[in-house]
Amino acid sequence: MEALLSYGQMIASFLFVLTVLVFVHEWGHYIIARINGVRVEVFSVGFGPEIWGFNDKNGTRWKISWIPLGGYVKFFGDASEASTPDAAINEMSDEEKEVSFHHKNLAQKAAIVFAGPAVNFLFAILIIAGLYFTYGRMELSPVVGDVLEGGAAKEAGIEAGDRIVSIDGEEIETFMDIREHLLFKVEDAVTVAVLRDGQTINLNFNLGMVEDEDILGQPTKVRQIGIRSSINPEDRVLVQYGLFSALWNATIATKDLTMRNLQGLGQIIVGKRSAQELSGPITIARVAGKTAEHGLTSLINFMALISIGLGMVNLFPIPMLDGGHLLYYAIEAVRRKKMSAQAQEFGFKIGALVVLSLMIFATFNDILKID
Repeated sequence: MEALLSYGQMIASFLFVLTVLVFVHEWGHYIIARINGVRVEVFSVGFGPEIWGFNDKNGTRWKISWIPLGGYVKFFGDASEASTPDAAINEMSDEEKEVSFHHKNLAQKAAIVFAGPAVNFLFAILIIAGLYFTYGRMELSPVVGDVLEGGAAKEAGIEAGDRIVSIDGEEIETFMDIREHLLFKVEDAVTVAVLRDGQTINLNFNLGMVEDEDILGQPTKVRQIGIRSSINPEDRVLVQYGLFSALWNATIATKDLTMRNLQGLGQIIVGKRSAQELSGPITIARVAGKTAEHGLTSLINFMALISIGLGMVNLFPIPMLDGGHLLYYAIEAVRRKKMSAQAQEFGFKIGALVVLSLMIFATFNDILKID
């Protein structure tokens, strides 16, 4: 019974997160399309047969469909969910062209396409800002409280009371910065600058690899310096934010998370990090369920992280994704004429193959991680 409830919570949490994020993403496309006078025929959360829906006064069919892994907005003039032009697009009347997506100028079409990922980033910023504004943020100074016996720091000569100034030349402002830097580090060699008695000391040594567990309880190995944070009250500060400072710091946090994601993905592409670290919908569902166990606030924070990832991935220049459409528009702007229908169709087929292959590979990784 307990296992059944756990699976139920996992599925419910996953569907909640995915439904909200898909709606937010597609709403970005929808609202900018409407602002630019495009008629929206369908707004769907999910693919496949319709479960439930209704028509609004503008003639848009809002619906929820059976396959929850995504969604789409179908504009007037589209032949499919992928926004490919309808065969009868050149036979439209002047009135129909006025509300057709494919008859808008290049800047308008690019804005409509870009709006989906952009709203995902904006949504993440608003979530993080809301959490900052409501709860504040605990900041731990990068001051060494304890040096672990047998750890790399002990051998390197790091002492309790030292303040970590930088790692590999990257400035360290909080203790969390140390963890984030090491999380994306792929070499053992490290340079750590510490402040001791008013003097900066540069230490070069190799990090230690220790056994750890991820949020799902899966065994993993992580690089560690071998230190604990200070427990002195003056080294632990709860920072409270006003509305504007919360928004500004949330924007910075979203930017940093995006850059870290790109860094990790780049390491996988060049072979510095295992491709088995790529995760798919099964792992996202499991993490959503585990996060929900800590309360709604934790689940909403997790939703912000996934929203950043969704916005980032959709901007990749792969046909089928928003970034692929933007790539086509960039080529059109340079060439001053549209790509041929055959070239676009070929690109979409290649893009679909790439996206499908990545989803299968990521899902296979997910299955291997299940105990």
